[in-house]
Parts: sequence; structure tokens; C-alpha cells
Amino acid sequence: TCLQRIRPRQEVVGVGCVLDGVRYTNGESFQPNCRYNCTCIDGTVGCTPLCLSPRPPRLWCRQPRHVRVPGQCCEQWVCDDDARRPRQTALLDTRAFAASGAVEQRYENCIAYTSPWSPCSTTCGLGISTRISNVNARCWPEQESRLCNLRPCDVDIQPHIKAGKKCLAVYQPEEATNFTLAGCVSTRTYRPKYCGVCTDNRCCIPYKSKTISVDFQCPEGPGFSRQVLWINACFCNLSCRNPNDIFADLESYPDFEEIAN
Repeated sequence: TCLQRIRPRQEVVGVGCVLDGVRYTNGESFQPNCRYNCTCIDGTVGCTPLCLSPRPPRLWCRQPRHVRVPGQCCEQWVCDDDARRPRQTALLDTRAFAASGAVEQRYENCIAYTSPWSPCSTTCGLGISTRISNVNARCWPEQESRLCNLRPCDVDIQPHIKAGKKCLAVYQPEEATNFTLAGCVSTRTYRPKYCGVCTDNRCCIPYKSKTISVDFQCPEGPGFSRQVLWINACFCNLSCRNPNDIFADLESYPDFEEIAN
């Protein structure tokens, strides 16, 4: 009599995250404070600001102030001379809201709103970017997430900078490769563009991008799809943040209007 060797079925589970000493499971959403909503995806924490105020009223207000409102978490912009011009204030806020990069579209009995994508949670390697949207059947604000990879951590990009230049805005590897996530591999290969580096104090961030859907296949398990940031162009400037502070980029969010195409 032969004993049949049964191979156990393996379940691929993404790793959890630790933030401020608190451990979160893969896929868990949480609020570390009243200003941010965060999600853990395979060891990476990505956060979306909950205080999405428009930009300061600079067209006519000479002294705009960002003030705390008693009993509320989020600060608001006020103008010292807006008491005489309430209609103009409301109109200006609407224009500033549209200029912030958010998408606003009116539906019946509902104003649809989609915030800009938050900055990638890591400066290199796999990270997460999130946004808030109420474009759904219930017109209810929900968090959407996408994977992002601004540049590979294991590649030295500086040698690719041309002689006489201080920056390489975009780096693209010569060969296509598969994306990997929690032990699962993309069903096709990709040759993505990454944001480059500078030899001075400038840093390079996405300027033109879009979101694509990537299909993953897991060993001995079902596949899945994830939304992924696809970079088309980057630019380099001096607005660099502390890469160890996941909230640093979100303090002035949205900092600039990224072109999605």
C-alpha cells in the first residue's frame, strides 16, 4: 500500500503594517487621527487627507487666514474683509475648489466629487496612493486605492544622468518585467517609466500619469486585479518632503495639479 502525498494548498496573504506601534492587517483601513484615513496594503501604509479645503482666497482677499474652528478637526480659510462680500466669497471658494485638481460633477440630487490622488506613500519601491470619491450608486464618500512605484530601490539611477546635467527626470529600464505583489505575479510584462533623481537638492515627482488595471496570478490560488499608477512624465523641483513622514506630503495636499491622461 502506498501513501499518497497530499500537497497542502498555499494561501498567499499580504504582510501587515505597523504605524506608531500599532499593527494593522493587510487591507485594513483605519484613522490614526481625525485628519487622515489610511489603508495598509502589503506592508505599506497610504493615507488620504480628510480635510480637503480649497486653496486660500487669493484673487481678492488681501489677508486670508487658515484658522481652527472650535469643535471641528479641519481648519478653514477666512478673510478679514469677507463679511461685506459673502456672495463673492462663496463664488471664489467654488473656483478655488475646481482649481485644486479635484473633479466635481453634478448628478441628480448629488454633487459627485473625486479628490486628487494622494502622493505615493514611499519614495522608492512599492507604495500606495489613495483618494476619496462619492461616484457610486449611494453617492457616499469611499476611499479608492492604487499601487504606486515612483522609482526602484535597488537601481542606482545617478549613473544614467547625462554629462553636464544634474537631473534625470524619467528613468525607464531597457527590458520589460513582471509586477509582483504578495507572492503573486502579473499576467503580462510591463516596461514602466519611473521618476529619476538629481545630484542637487531637487527631487523628481510625477507630472503626467494615469491609472491602469493590472491582473495578478497567484501560485495555486485565484488571481486578482489591482489599480496601479502608470507614470508618463515627471518633473524635478525643490519641493522635497521628509520621506520618513507619511503625512508630510499631505499637509499641503493637493500641492500641485498632476495631469492625468
